[in-house]
Amino acid sequence: MNEEILNMQIRKFLKKVGVQSQHEIEQAVRRSIENNSLAGLDKLEASVLLEVPEVGIKVSIESEIKLE
Repeated sequence: MNEEILNMQIRKFLKKVGVQSQHEIEQAVRRSIENNSLAGLDKLEASVLLEVPEVGIKVSIESEIKLE
């Protein structure tokens, strides 16, 4: 195993996850604002399920996204 390649591949994966996740959340928030379904909310609960079955990883990462 090449540690440098592993590190680069993990970073590439995380960058893709981050960019795509941000895009999806921003679009959903904009749609919800247009539909008035976020009225009165100042934060959103968010979670991501990370799975890498080959090495036995299945972890939920939770946080909140503040709107104000």
